[in-house]
Amino acid sequence: MKYLKLPDETAHILPFYLAMEEYAARIMGSEDIFFMWQVEPTVIFGRNQLIDNEVNLDYCRKHGIAVYRRKSGGGCVYADRSNIMFSYITAGDNVALTYSRYTQAVVAMLRQLGLNATDNGRNDILIDGLKVSGNAFYHLPGRSIVHGTMLYDTHMAHMMQAITPSQTKLESKGVASVPSRITTLSRHIALGIEDFKAHARQALCSGEIELSQADVEQIELITASYLKPEFIYGHNPRCNVERHARIEGTGEFTVSMEVSHNKIQHIDMAGDFFVLADLDGQVLERLHGVPFTRQAVTEALAGVDISGIVLNLSNEQFINLLINP
Repeated sequence: MKYLKLPDETAHILPFYLAMEEYAARIMGSEDIFFMWQVEPTVIFGRNQLIDNEVNLDYCRKHGIAVYRRKSGGGCVYADRSNIMFSYITAGDNVALTYSRYTQAVVAMLRQLGLNATDNGRNDILIDGLKVSGNAFYHLPGRSIVHGTMLYDTHMAHMMQAITPSQTKLESKGVASVPSRITTLSRHIALGIEDFKAHARQALCSGEIELSQADVEQIELITASYLKPEFIYGHNPRCNVERHARIEGTGEFTVSMEVSHNKIQHIDMAGDFFVLADLDGQVLERLHGVPFTRQAVTEALAGVDISGIVLNLSNEQFINLLINP
């Protein structure tokens, strides 16, 4: 695995590093790529999430916390300069294998420091059973990107107030609040943050790829796609029928439907689940004009394998989200 290095130490906004991942996926050869980055206080929420449900926008404005959407699925995350972000880019399309390879490498790196590190089989890395790293997945043709947090330390008040996890999610995890389910590296090791970054790079990488200023200019062009207001804020779903559910091992779902004359006129799906393919084109648009019955929806989705579009979601589970079993 090669470490991807920028030509200088200039600080960038968070979307720049997401664009850097996309650029790395385009230029990479046969070897995997890894890099680390840090940002000023920022909330980053998932591709399928509704901003009003996940982010305390008033608090963020008051405290100068930037807010951006990413193109990967998963939940809402707070980051600042005391939180290290990890990015991993590899060839291939196998989600489970990509996650396993990445999380096992990070767990091994942490164990080298004497930490009781494990992964939870989905997208979190734990120390002594508490979350220290959460990760999300983004797929491009022939390439897979895993990115996530590594909580060295953090501004806990901002984390608590800037993001608003649903009570359903907290209850499903058997916890009362955000602080009760996380830990930070600074509580477990004496290494400073720069020494920890040096250890992570040495343990995970052999060699480096240094980008040029021309590469940076290309990354900045990709960055612009993350800064469009319509991408960041999305749209309010049209609905007169709304369903909420959490499926263990898959995520939290809000399905919003506009149903008229017992037919589905429009459907949106939001949440912290992971999308592997074109959810709108391959699933949701198929249901436009379909009678709002279990049989009709089942027939409309015949031949569609939803588990290949939304990670760990079966056709039956999806239909149960729409129409109560």
